[in-house]
Amino acid sequence: MKHAPLSVAIGLVLGAAMLAPASAQTAAAKTEAGSEEAQQLDLVVVTARRREETLKEVPVAVSALSSVQLENTGAKDITALQEQTPNATVQVARGSSSTLISFIRGVGQQDPLWGFEPGVGLYVDDVYIARPQGAVLDVYDVERIEVLRGPQGTLYGRNTIGGAIKYVSKKLGSTPRFEGKLTVGNYGQRDARGTFALPVSDIFSIGGSIASYDRDGFGKNLFTGAENYNRDSLAYRLSAELIPSDNTFFRLAFDRMTDDTNQRAGRRLLSGATPHSEVLPGIYDTWAGGGDKNKVVTEGLSLQAEWYINDFWTLRSITAHRKGDTDPAVIDFDSTPQPSLDIPSYYKDKQTSQELQLQFTGDRVQGVFGGYYLDADAEGAFDTVLGLAGISIGTGGNVQTRSNALFGDFSYDINDKTRVSVGARYSQDKREGTVLRKTFLGVGSTPVMPGGNPNMIALATNTDYSNSRDDSSFTPRVSLSRDFNDQLTGYVSYSQGFKSGGFDMRGDATLYPGTVNGYKPEKVNSYEIGLKGGSSDGRFTFSSAMFYSDYKDQQVTIQAVVVNAAGQPNVASFVDNAGKSTIWGGEFEAAAVFSDRFRAFMGLGYINASFDEYMSFDVTTGGVKDFSDARVFQNTPEWTANVGVTWTLPLASGSVKITPTASFRDDTHMFEVPNALLDQKAYTLYNLNAEWTSDSGHWSVGVSGHNLFGKDYRIGGYVFPGAVFDNTVTAFYGPPRTYAATLTYRY
Repeated sequence: MKHAPLSVAIGLVLGAAMLAPASAQTAAAKTEAGSEEAQQLDLVVVTARRREETLKEVPVAVSALSSVQLENTGAKDITALQEQTPNATVQVARGSSSTLISFIRGVGQQDPLWGFEPGVGLYVDDVYIARPQGAVLDVYDVERIEVLRGPQGTLYGRNTIGGAIKYVSKKLGSTPRFEGKLTVGNYGQRDARGTFALPVSDIFSIGGSIASYDRDGFGKNLFTGAENYNRDSLAYRLSAELIPSDNTFFRLAFDRMTDDTNQRAGRRLLSGATPHSEVLPGIYDTWAGGGDKNKVVTEGLSLQAEWYINDFWTLRSITAHRKGDTDPAVIDFDSTPQPSLDIPSYYKDKQTSQELQLQFTGDRVQGVFGGYYLDADAEGAFDTVLGLAGISIGTGGNVQTRSNALFGDFSYDINDKTRVSVGARYSQDKREGTVLRKTFLGVGSTPVMPGGNPNMIALATNTDYSNSRDDSSFTPRVSLSRDFNDQLTGYVSYSQGFKSGGFDMRGDATLYPGTVNGYKPEKVNSYEIGLKGGSSDGRFTFSSAMFYSDYKDQQVTIQAVVVNAAGQPNVASFVDNAGKSTIWGGEFEAAAVFSDRFRAFMGLGYINASFDEYMSFDVTTGGVKDFSDARVFQNTPEWTANVGVTWTLPLASGSVKITPTASFRDDTHMFEVPNALLDQKAYTLYNLNAEWTSDSGHWSVGVSGHNLFGKDYRIGGYVFPGAVFDNTVTAFYGPPRTYAATLTYRY
């Protein structure tokens, strides 16, 4: 039965709901009733609309994971959102340990090549992160993470067409604090984290966090002997806060992440003709011969300033500069010692952004008006080494992005129960792209790559151009919300999303001349109806939404094998505005507290996404064809579900929290072209986290287990079948069963 795991996950949700009252009654019979405050859900305040509001007040589909929930569930990094957020894919990119792939409601970005714009925006303390490299953020010193579904642009610095993920770190405050954590686990896991905040005076505080992650590989590179799927990274953040008066606030922050994790190699799903191209029994093992060296460094500096002009007006400024570098490394697509399909590559980028906001809060009117500027440069190069064909293709280039925008969003209370909200954004993006692509005789790194072989003989110049394009758009948003009573609020909304066009850094002009013109912007019209509320005693809350999206000019990356007129094979890339699609579905999230000892939470998502038109280049005819009947949405499972409960019990001069969780993902396609060998069938993951905390709150000891039943599941792959590529179909997998113990000291 296709959805048997879904039935299990939903059964867990319903079982928890039925079990909870009984557990609560049993606990109440054994002990005195807890305080009223302990038997209420924590009030989660979010800033989804650039001002502090409760989830019930926000006419937007938003999931908010507090630091308490993240800690209770043992969340390690930002990919934990995938297991706790409906209709979301948040995971590590194939062949990487720190590049982020995100999809929300079917909209996202699979291809992390430089110059491509993500469909889901990532914000760290309101600073937009333009590139996915190094964006798999570790969860430490975090106050909460917000996931906003649907187009965002009237409230945020950078418009994002699919949604936004907001990572909000803790403010330093005026009280000294320190927290240190040591974690050991299987696969040689050795992690250390430390956080401190120190008030230097009544108006000035300094603080910082550092986290070191070290773990052996889940598998081995049988050719080089190196660890595969290991972890070796160091991240830290330093900040200073100045509050010179009651109406001003300044925060200066610097962060840096260095990832020295080995280059991750995949497992072959088909055997080839070359030695060691068999399908290995260990899913984390490989015979890749491209090399293990890999280093990614990202860092950023930001300054936030707030001036509370009076009781009604607040002026905010967010200034930031970020940069990232990926040292030259080899991605071994074929996962064999032979260079049948090896990709030496490097990458670097930098961005500077400035955002100004003027916020107004009145008795019946609230809103924000702002301006945003982004200056971003990204460059890189890679070689496509086709060892069996005796040629190598060098590709390099850069993209410059200059973005200006004005946005505003205002809410008006028509009466005590009804509110209307209207927003708009005008965006103007200019992109300048340069692409060079040449075919060389020989096997190895070409002159296009830094340090490549300068003596290689050039056979053809496939692409050599510089071009620019200007895209602008006006995108509105409107919503109407009404309080049906003190506990129930409903809303309807319409919003439009926009993502500007660009240039394909892989484009081959000899095979696809139109690549020099770039690709057009894409737009989505999104309609949503929602209902939020809870019980009057604060023990139960829920939020639900149904949505319908009309997606136009969708940007899709297609990679195909083409043989040119000279008989040379080529890996051709096409970025097309594929056409039209329709996406609809819904989400439901709920949380309940049944006693001071028992809490539960759950989420359920459904999505139906299909192409109405998919006009794309046909490599067999050289023309354009509608492939909509044979294409699917990638990284968009039809059903997602999660459930968790937390028991809190007194134990040995302290208390212990036990949190089992389960998350379900339906059948998932890795690309728009279905592939029965690579696509992932539905599966459910089970985790367990338990932590004892002393009565003083200073000491904690925790144990955790993830993927408890050792489920094997694929999260990405490469598909290049055929003799010239040695039948390359490789897969990358999510983590196996892991367990760990953590010792924490807080002051």
